[in-house]
Order: sequence, then structure tokens, then C-alpha cells
Amino acid sequence: MRRTWAAAVGTIGLAAAAAVASSPATASPPGAPTAADMHHAGTQPTGSRHTGGAFGPLDLGPAGLPETRTVQQVEPGVTWTRITRGAPDASVPWVVEVSIPSGASSPDPDAPPRAIQDEASARAFADRLTAAGFPAEAQQVLQPAVADVPAGVLGWRVRLTTTFGSQAQATAEAARLKAAGFSGRAWYAGWDGTSTAKGPWTVNVVTIDPRTFRGTLAGTFGPTIEARETPTWLSRYEKAKVAVNAGFFVLDPKAGAEGDPAGAGVYDGRLESEPVGTRPVLVLDPRARHTEVVRPTWRATVGLPSGRQVLDGLNRVPGLIRNCGGTADDQPTSLPLHDFTCTDADELVLFTPAYGANTPAGPGAEAVLDRSGRVVSVASTRGVALAPGQRSLQGTGAQAPLVAALRPGQRVGVQTALTDGRRPLSLPGAAVLNGGPELVRDGQVHVTQRQDGMVHPGEPSFAYGWVLQRNPRTFAGVDRAGRTLLVTVDGRQLGELGLSIPETAAVARSLGMVDAMNLDGGGSTAMVVRDELVSHPSDATGERPVGDAIVVR
Repeated sequence: MRRTWAAAVGTIGLAAAAAVASSPATASPPGAPTAADMHHAGTQPTGSRHTGGAFGPLDLGPAGLPETRTVQQVEPGVTWTRITRGAPDASVPWVVEVSIPSGASSPDPDAPPRAIQDEASARAFADRLTAAGFPAEAQQVLQPAVADVPAGVLGWRVRLTTTFGSQAQATAEAARLKAAGFSGRAWYAGWDGTSTAKGPWTVNVVTIDPRTFRGTLAGTFGPTIEARETPTWLSRYEKAKVAVNAGFFVLDPKAGAEGDPAGAGVYDGRLESEPVGTRPVLVLDPRARHTEVVRPTWRATVGLPSGRQVLDGLNRVPGLIRNCGGTADDQPTSLPLHDFTCTDADELVLFTPAYGANTPAGPGAEAVLDRSGRVVSVASTRGVALAPGQRSLQGTGAQAPLVAALRPGQRVGVQTALTDGRRPLSLPGAAVLNGGPELVRDGQVHVTQRQDGMVHPGEPSFAYGWVLQRNPRTFAGVDRAGRTLLVTVDGRQLGELGLSIPETAAVARSLGMVDAMNLDGGGSTAMVVRDELVSHPSDATGERPVGDAIVVR
């Protein structure tokens, strides 16, 4: 029963490689099985059957890599499987990747330096670096074919031709480059999505089997929406046996209220956040019997004395639409655009007590409503404290006068509906969590990169870093037997390579999922089992506070 774990070697920051501290290769990660756990766990050969279902070899990295699997029963119907695949590959070097200024041939000559540019700009800059004493080459970056993006050339990157055996050497060369007036980063080539590195990867899988599960599967945002907590904290708050980070959320206060789900959110059957267009959502029922990945339909209106008006959002700062996908008058687009904040100066936004102690303050107007929708008070500015059972309607810009015209005693009829096109998704006890892109549909890899906003027009560097390079990932789905699978894959560390989005889809399918979708990843990726963090967060500061989580109670 002896188990050797691939140790994480330091952490990497969000934007660039940071300092890496070595750890012994045999060190146990947080949450690794102890001798006492072995009474309830077994080490399984690849492809063996266990209570969490039969998983074949992972479709990840070169074929034939060794895999070790350790399985624990957490509760009846709930198993945790830890899969380690491959081993550290000493042949994979560190490199220095250079930020490329826009040239005359660039689609946007005024854009700041980027990781990816057009071929002419990249080749010209590589020549310039070489002439300055930094031999460099332009390298083609290929976009693989996915469901809604054809295979092709995404763009060109520039890297120094000299490779390095350590991060320290690459970092020193990047510093020398900076002193010469250029910009670059030290980068481990194993984090490239096209790398043939032989590992290692750590994949944590929680499987919930509805045939024997007797607990509750739920989503939670903690005490309030406009606050963030770590998955470990949320696990203890909910007295959960398992917690996994869930949907995308607002991280920068300039994009709205920190912690606000950047997409649909239903918690214990209550709709608290509107979707991002038709981006996929993960639908969970409390008994884990009907886990689904669906594309929702959202309709919301408010009945005012001036007539029925479109409701722009729920529990978010008016004017700021994180990940876009809102109404037709949003700028610059009403389509999903990931990691981008669209704007709309003229909005109506509804707030519930779940939002927080006070609604967002600012210019506009706000009407407080009682449980029946009757107006309690009206203010000519925004920002109030809601009493239990109260809601409020905020108006900004051209919509503010509609709210300011309300009078106490008048009734405001609020109608909101999040459906799958046929039936409501906010059913009693249900959870709906946001994410994207889709990964697997009807048992086949189906990555909806463009539809879900992971293609930024005129900016190929976004897809390069977010889709094609390896990052920590969290994803979820359902297998053919109706079992719910919650998965995390560590990354951005020498001992944890992470996954590209195409690799994530391939792993989801090889785990037996027939429908699956990506959740928030990167520094947010975290899994907690029995109050212990069992994944390796990639942020230098450790586990990241998130907007919401999936919990098994």
C-alpha cells in the first residue's frame, strides 16, 4: 500500500513564472492518504474498477505513461480518486518568451506588446533581438480544431533560441533582456499545450453515485455574494465532506463587486445571478440524480407604472457586466467575452438580501421593496442596507428616473426565469453554477471556444494563454451511469503541468463523462476532502478566496 506522490515544486504567479522552491520528490501533498486512511483506501492499477466507476487510462501526454491511482470512500456513494500520471521530465527546458511590439503589419499597430503577433511583426522583432545580442526566433502557434473554431495558425510568438536548465538561469536572462530595453518572461516549456513532456500530472476526481448517495449535493456562495472565501472555509461553513471551487467570479473591484458570480447562479433553488448569454451551466439536484450541462434561457422584467421594462441583472454593480453576454445595448458586445468587462450606463438591477450588508452605492436611484413587491422607500442615490425579506431595484443613467418616479405603496412586479428552454432551472434545492466552455457533449469531445467567449477578436494572445497553454483546471460533468464527477488538475508548477482546454476535454472523456464543462481554474482551482485541501493551489499566496463552490454534505 505504499504510495509515492509527485511533489509540487513551488508556485507560479498568474501572469508570469515566479520563484520556484524545490521540494523532495517523495513529499506528501496536502490531504495525501495517511496510514490510517489506508484502511479505507486502495491503490488501483490503471483501468481497474472501483466504487467511483471504471476509468481507463487518461488521454494525456505521450501514450503508455505510468499511472497510479489511490481511491478512498469519503461517504456512502462518494469516492475520491487521486490519479498521478507520468513523472518529472529532465529533458524539458526553461525558455525566455518575449513580448512582441505591434508592427506596421499588425491588425492593431497601437496595441501594447503581446505574446502573439502576426508573422511579419514577430519575424522582424526576432531579427531585432538577434541584432541586439539576444538570438531569437519566431515560432508558429497553431490553433487546434474545436467544435466552433477551425484548425489554423493562431499567430506567432518569439522566444530566445538559447534554452536553460533551470528557472534561475532563464530568469537571469529575462532580467538581462529587460535591462536592454526589451520585455520577456522565464517560462517552463512543459506548460506549453503542445509539449511532449512526460508529466507529472495530479488529477483529483470525486464521484457521486446517486444509487448509494444519501447526502446533499449543493452550491454555495457563503454568507453573502459580494465577498470571497476559500473552498476550505466554505467546506467548513457548510459542514461539507467535499468542496470544489465552482464558477467564474469578479476578482477586480474595477469589474464589479468582488465575489459576484460572473454568470448564472442558483443556490438552494434561489436564483441570485443572471447568466452570461447562453454559456453553459452545471445543473445539480440535491440528491445527485439529475446532473446536467445545459445552455440556459434568461428572461427578466420589472413592471413599473411606466410599463414593463427589461431587468438587466441580479445582485451585481450596475453598469459592469463581467464576461459580457448581457443585453443588446451593452458595450462593446452583448455576446460572451471571457475575462472582459462590458459596460452599460443605463441599467435596472435587482438586489436580494443575499448580496450583502449594503447594496452598491453611487449615482442613480433605488427603491426598496417588501416581500410582496410593494415599494417601501425611494432614494435619489444608490446604496442602502436591506432588512430581512426586502429587495431593492436600482436604476442608473436613463433608467434612474423610472425608479425615482416610484412612490411608497406602489407595487413593482418582478418576473425572472432561468430555464433550459422548457422547464425552470431554479427548482427547490437545485444548484446552477456558471462556467465554460463546454468540453464533452453526448460522449464526444465538444469544445465551444468561440461561442463561450474564449476567442477575443484581434487579440490572439488571450486564446494562446487561456485555451492553449496548460493551466490548473476544474471541471465537472456526468457519466453514462448518471454519476456526477467533480475534477481538479493542478498546474503552473514544475511538479504539476496542468492542462490546455483541448487536453481538459480529452481527460473528461477518458474519465467516462458523457457531458462535461469547464469551471473556473487557474489560481481558483482547489479541492477539499474532509476539511483538508488535497490539491496544490498555484497562487504564490496559497488557496484563493473564490465566489462560489460545489459542496457535498
